Amino acid sequence: MGGTAVRIRYAAKTDVGMKRSHNEDYFALFEDEQLFLVADGMGGHASGEVASKLAADVIREFYRHSQDADATWPYRYDHSLSYPENRLVAAVRLANARIFQAARKEAKLAGMGTTVVALLVQGTTGYIAHVGDSRCYRVRDGKIEPLTRDHSLLEDYRDARPDMTEEEERNFPHKNVITRALGMRDNVQVDIKKVDIESGDRFLLCSDGLSGMLSDDEMAEIVTSHENLEQVVNELVDKANEAGGTDNITAMVVECIV
Repeated sequence: MGGTAVRIRYAAKTDVGMKRSHNEDYFALFEDEQLFLVADGMGGHASGEVASKLAADVIREFYRHSQDADATWPYRYDHSLSYPENRLVAAVRLANARIFQAARKEAKLAGMGTTVVALLVQGTTGYIAHVGDSRCYRVRDGKIEPLTRDHSLLEDYRDARPDMTEEEERNFPHKNVITRALGMRDNVQVDIKKVDIESGDRFLLCSDGLSGMLSDDEMAEIVTSHENLEQVVNELVDKANEAGGTDNITAMVVECIV
């Protein structure tokens, strides 16, 4: 399990925001696995909330199933990745397949999908998997570092135009268009990242309803301003609503003490 014992504290909050009629975000934590995730659903007729919850349920189910060493996996083992990375990627890919199948089966769920960002803590190592524009940050010594890169048209445009100004970014017309999500196709590429964990690190997992309303620096200030993690997530949500709350807002903070 990564050798060194790590004590974990966490808190999470989700909120409908100021403009939406229902909440399509979903968060989950699987304590036995030390796995934390945030999903941001999309699709008409409330099918987004079906997709985000289904993603969490399938991932939980796969982790239970794969505890058995003899269990068969739905995907071939990738020898360029470690066992924890393979397991996490397989879980997210399976969630994608189930959402895609459910959307094809039921007319009212057609077109549904969800982003997902997940953090797995194993000793002093963290594994982050993500699809879409829900994010994971690490806050260490007061400094915030994004650990994920959005799968969005804006990020693709940034890559093509490294000299892009802040004003051009603000006025970019397709800012909220994501290029990858669970449920869009029958298969999905999952980005996976391995990071070191130091004592006192706080990880922030969030939907774009938070990161789209507050700057990285504003989030870092709130994440470090309270010892109590419930206060941290409450303030993050409150500030996002004060800034306009144009989308559902989800914030999950995970603190690791080595």
